[in-house]
Amino acid sequence: MGPFQAVILGIIQGLTEFLPVSSSGHLVLLQNLFGLQEPQLLFDISLHVGTLIAVCVVFFNELRAIFLMLIRLPELIRASGGLKPVFADNEEFRMAALIVIGSIPTAILGFMFHRFADYIFGAIWIVGLMLIVTGILLWFTRRLPLEGRLLPQVSSKDAFVIGLVQGVAIMPGISRSGSTISVALFLGVSRELAGRYSFLLSIPAILGALLLDFGSSLHQTSISGTTILLGTATAGIVGFAALKLLLRIVKQGQLYCFAPYCWFIGATALIWNLL
Repeated sequence: MGPFQAVILGIIQGLTEFLPVSSSGHLVLLQNLFGLQEPQLLFDISLHVGTLIAVCVVFFNELRAIFLMLIRLPELIRASGGLKPVFADNEEFRMAALIVIGSIPTAILGFMFHRFADYIFGAIWIVGLMLIVTGILLWFTRRLPLEGRLLPQVSSKDAFVIGLVQGVAIMPGISRSGSTISVALFLGVSRELAGRYSFLLSIPAILGALLLDFGSSLHQTSISGTTILLGTATAGIVGFAALKLLLRIVKQGQLYCFAPYCWFIGATALIWNLL
């Protein structure tokens, strides 16, 4: 893989990581198009790191507030008389707790799917089928109400279900952002909160994938460090713009507009697989 291909894949990652069309699915298709028949896990992870940086920049103030709250947590527990009152009354702690709860099923499913990574990230027919599933999820959001439950009304059960969906989204073709936001909306969560929680929940998932795959993939890749850094930087810059755009689209209730695109690319991938 050369610098030009790295930039192209970085642009695709930056766009598709946040727009609900599956970044992993598009990367599998493009890697096959470029003749990279063996999955390049280290490069994929590096692109996700670039988009992780974009998430941290966009949500810097919220992440900072959570960090400062955690420093004061012992004091808050003493003042409130336990963790339960803090969970009920402190929004920063509630968000942090919901992220932890949602990350548990994601981690479990991530370990389960990890052993099949070489196969699922190399099968075009899986990408096509899962893109069609993503399109169906997005389409069913079109008539949901614009208003919904705010953070104090979101339960641990809601977070667990959304985290479970994020774990399934390791399948290439299932959009992580599209599926988690859609399911949050199906659960009655407000559109603004659904988008915000989805991307904050992605932070531990991406970090976990990095730790899980980095060691083994480092010895399997033939891509130069400069090429990897170029792709990562491109993914971060493009991802920042795409994330800001998607948050606006979610608030406007127009997530379903991406469904026809997912169906078209999914059908194209299935036909390609048969040729």
